[in-house]
Parts: sequence; C-alpha cells; structure tokens
Amino acid sequence: MADPSALIDKVAAVAAEAAAMALGRVGQVRSWEKSPGQPVCDADIDADRLIRARLTAIDPDAGWLSEETVDDAIRLDRRRLWIVDPIDGTRDYLRGRPGWAVSIALVADGEVVLGVLDAPARTEQWRATKGGGATRNGERVVASGRTSLPGARVATDALPKADRDLVAVPRPNSIALRMAMVAADEADLLATLRWGHEWDIAAAALIVTEAGGVVTDALGQPLRFNSARGGAFGVMAAAAGIHEAAVERLGPRARDAMARG
Repeated sequence: MADPSALIDKVAAVAAEAAAMALGRVGQVRSWEKSPGQPVCDADIDADRLIRARLTAIDPDAGWLSEETVDDAIRLDRRRLWIVDPIDGTRDYLRGRPGWAVSIALVADGEVVLGVLDAPARTEQWRATKGGGATRNGERVVASGRTSLPGARVATDALPKADRDLVAVPRPNSIALRMAMVAADEADLLATLRWGHEWDIAAAALIVTEAGGVVTDALGQPLRFNSARGGAFGVMAAAAGIHEAAVERLGPRARDAMARG
C-alpha cells in the first residue's frame, strides 16, 4: 500500500468533488426513508457511486463498506478497506442546513490510516493520516487539554438531568462533524450509547486521535474496523484528560442499554 500521506491529496480531491456535487443539488433532490427514521436521497446514491469509482481507481485492491451500498462479506478478506458515508448528516442536508459532510476513511488491518471529512456548506475540509496529525483547512487542530469532566462541552441538543454539570454546545447533525469538534477543541466529549456503523465514525476517529484526543467504543474498548458487523456499540470521543472519567460515568448506562438490546 502507498504511504497514506502520499494518498491524502487524491482522497481529499475525491471528497471535495462529491461534496461540491451534493452542495449544488441542495433543495433539488428526491428523498425517501430506507427504514423508519433513516432518510436518504438521490444525492446520497450519486455521491456514493462517484466516490466508489474514484477510490477504486486509486486503490483497486481495497474492499468497500458504505452506508449506501449493500454490504459484501468479501471485504472481510481484504487487508485494506475504504469506509465511506457519502453524506453524513442527511437530515441537515435535506433541510438546507450546513451540518453535513462527506466522510472517507482508508483502513489497513483494522486500523484507520487516512481520513477526510469535507463539509462544503461550512467551507471546511478535515484531513488526517496515521502519525501525521490532523488539520482543518490546512491548519493543525489540537484537542482540549481539559482534565475535569464537570464543565466539559458536549455537542448536543439537550443534556439528561444526570449530566447537568456538563455544558451543551450547538451540534451539527453529522456525528463525524461532532467528533471533529472534539479534535478542534470546540467540544470536549461526544458519546453515543447505541449500536452504530463504522462509516459514521471511521474518518473522524482518526482525526480526533491525531489531534490528541481518545476514541473508543461506549465501554472504553478500542475500536477495530472492518468488523463482520460493520459497527460497534457506541462511540466515546473525548479530550484525553477526561476520557477515563467519561467512560466511568457513562459505561454503566451503556451496559444497561446493551442488556436491553
């Protein structure tokens, strides 16, 4: 495999092309629900096809996992895998809001080695390569040095009563962008306590870790990508100094949620 740093410009160009195409069609797309509460639109599908064609040309031997493509178990036999969400935050996209992004990650042997988020309505492009740091629009981003969980900023619409010692900050619909906020010291914590998909978090997970944050599943366990399920139970992205405390607080809730199925 080529050095990820040698691929990042090509992958970023693919993300930018798909993002520009989607941005140009805001308000002009047909949408439907692929399952209850799960919107999709024809821009999702067209972006998915465009990205797959471009990435296959860059690395034809890599497998493929995308929100808008039927999963194929053949990917499990590939050492490398493209993980893609052509429009993460489709609800914001359909509402004409800026909180959506194209998400592309390259995984090698279960670890993300390259990640790109392109959020054209926010004029933001995030990049990271393993060991190479993370940037937004070419400027290095560094996660918060916070060491106390009370007072931590969380990108959410509302906090439960048990977490009123935290601080809610405005959130985009895209979970990848909410994780990127942790990388950029605009939030200190992002946590979900349910089963989620690898395409939602793969690129952003590398961006956070390369910015000095910590990303695990909801129980504090390391994430491995290209799993048979294609997902994990929750995600915990946090400033390094509060990650352990966040897992201690939220882990019991995560275990309860798992037990309830």
